[in-house]
Amino acid sequence: MWSGGQGVCRYDTIRTVRPLFCLILLTVPLFSQSGGDPITISTDHPRLLLRPARLRLLKRERERKSPRWLQFEAYVAGQAPMPEQGFARALYYQISGDADAGRRAVAWALTAQADTRQQALVFDWCQDVLTETQRRDLTSRLEKAITAPPADESIPGARSRAWAAIVLYDHVPRTPQRELERLVHTWWEGKMAAALNAGQSVVARDEAYPLYEMLHAVRDNTLLDLRESAAGFFKEYPIEHLISYYPATYPGPDTEYHIGAERKVGEPDLQMASLSRTAELAMVALDTNAPSTQVLQGWLMHDRFMLRGTFGAPYEFLWANPYQPGLSYYLVPLVYYNPDFGRLFVRSNWEENAKWFGYFDGIMQLFEEGHATLVDPQRATAPLSLEEAVICMGHTTRKFNVTLEEDEPVFIVGLEPRHTYLVEIDDEESYEAASDPGGILQLELPRGKEVGVRLK
Repeated sequence: MWSGGQGVCRYDTIRTVRPLFCLILLTVPLFSQSGGDPITISTDHPRLLLRPARLRLLKRERERKSPRWLQFEAYVAGQAPMPEQGFARALYYQISGDADAGRRAVAWALTAQADTRQQALVFDWCQDVLTETQRRDLTSRLEKAITAPPADESIPGARSRAWAAIVLYDHVPRTPQRELERLVHTWWEGKMAAALNAGQSVVARDEAYPLYEMLHAVRDNTLLDLRESAAGFFKEYPIEHLISYYPATYPGPDTEYHIGAERKVGEPDLQMASLSRTAELAMVALDTNAPSTQVLQGWLMHDRFMLRGTFGAPYEFLWANPYQPGLSYYLVPLVYYNPDFGRLFVRSNWEENAKWFGYFDGIMQLFEEGHATLVDPQRATAPLSLEEAVICMGHTTRKFNVTLEEDEPVFIVGLEPRHTYLVEIDDEESYEAASDPGGILQLELPRGKEVGVRLK
């Protein structure tokens, strides 16, 4: 079992532990704190995502005529309607040198439909084809976006403002630096990282990609790693992102998709699924040597999941590195428990027909026979056995009878968060134990017989 937030695997007798994976996770260095020094930028354009090493890699992919490049080229050169026109055409210009594509990206960025994020990308990536009039116009729009009081303090909103500030840094006096310092020191360190360190769920699963776009841009241009302020969260995050997928894949119109668990159960959002994969590609690019991201790389490099539609193809080309070695995701234990945030995910195996359980943000879901369902704690009173773990429902009762055949971990979910309980187990001394921020309590019980458990 992988127990998040711990330096070692806490249950070294549990059969779901993969000793190799537990060992290599210990080699991940802890981050240091960044402090509150003034933030400066001295990098040349392009500053966003296309730093020299990645730019060289992508240009080599064009020379090699790789499948990802040929797919992307066919869409843009063929004038296919791209959902993100500024991003796609500006990227094509940077890699191919096609000035017409760059000019089309600039023209789109000056329309009323253009958003701040794509305007920043076009300004950064298309510097050489901007006329002076266009440069002044885009500069004015981006400056206005970061000068106005922040109406949107979400992760996507902060990412867009950070990008605008980074690309404008030496084009506009003072304002970009002030906004960057506000975003890094006040919004991120003072608000977001503080909340993460307190165990608050302030990063939704569908915000992973904009978060990593911001992490890349800030680190590439300021040498500040924002993960330093919430090291525990980021150490766990890639593995949590992986195991929070439902087991079965979804056959889309252009490729197969992994679908991540969301609070609402329903028809999958394939654009969200595309960005979920893109987020993982960006995680690998940010830290290629971490064991957790090497596992992600092993998960990602299967051609059947390559993004092939007009929305996903530019991201697939931008981020995927098929030459990066990866580890097998079969190394990841089937039980993931993060006591810092009160999240629990359990799989019966790594096959697509696996049974899956998720407890996160106060809701329970069960995935089996190809469907996800919400678990009603008022009705599901009996312990739920998932081969790798046993789940007891603490919403309606504090008494349970559990029989373990193997050394499965036992979790009681639905308790009062951060509450201390007196735990009584048959034939053992009672003891006190506290539930986590999500209302989960983990127990160790003897196997081979029925055991009564009572909480008071």
